[in-house]
Amino acid sequence: MEDKPTRSTENSSTSNAEQIRSPAYSLAALDQDFLLRDSMRGMRFMLEYAKAEEYLRSWGVRSTIVVFGSARVRKDGPEPHSRWYREARAFARLASERGGALTSNGGIRDNVIATGGGPGIMEAANRGASDAGAPSIGFNITLPNEQQPNPYSTPALTLRFHYFAMRKMHLAMRANALVAFPGGFGTLDELFEILTLRQTEKSPAIPIVLFDEHYWRSAINFEALIESGTIDRSDCDLFRFAETAEDIWAKLLACGLGIPGLSCQNSQFSRVTANRPIERPLEANLRPLPEV
Repeated sequence: MEDKPTRSTENSSTSNAEQIRSPAYSLAALDQDFLLRDSMRGMRFMLEYAKAEEYLRSWGVRSTIVVFGSARVRKDGPEPHSRWYREARAFARLASERGGALTSNGGIRDNVIATGGGPGIMEAANRGASDAGAPSIGFNITLPNEQQPNPYSTPALTLRFHYFAMRKMHLAMRANALVAFPGGFGTLDELFEILTLRQTEKSPAIPIVLFDEHYWRSAINFEALIESGTIDRSDCDLFRFAETAEDIWAKLLACGLGIPGLSCQNSQFSRVTANRPIERPLEANLRPLPEV
């Protein structure tokens, strides 16, 4: 007769609770301590790219008009601050109404207003798009003194970054045009990043417009750079100056801003926008993220 197997007394009294509680046993995607290690910096960088990319695709954002400018400007501030705010708001509204952001072209939106998502000129531009009933993007950044998002960017397109480099990459990679209003170190950093990409032909030939010529010529001595031989005079052809919202729009069109459905002899649209892959909305594929 076969002996029946008996349960081991030793096995029944041994617990695996310690193994289950061990940090090593946590799922990697839910292990915040693991994800925040120095060795995982590359992974966090990739996640910041991927998350923003998914949300932008879900809204069909193929191209943007990027607006830079000071966070310190206020609507009711002294001149010229209040004028800068008014014109940034007015420009974003007319660009949203005329550029292809307001009406979706088969699920695709072009020339959507994109800003750094903060106060000042960024708020004014997001507000102008909101005035037009169009979506707009806010690429916010985590700072020691927390920068809160302004209330006018589209909530589902208000994205938060830890890495300045990834934030600037997303600001640049879909840009059909850049409009730089007066600003400080952050604005100068972002402007010269785009100018360098244009100068070195690392980016498409997008129009760049600087608002308020007096401010920019006071802040940056372009003639001194040319005279010292550190830039060529032709490098100043990379940008134009403008003084009003309508003037900005006219300069962008003259320099080849691509607008879907608009025939433009000098348009960059066929080279810049049309060559970007058309991404269908992925809203159905977006699931709530687990809390960690």
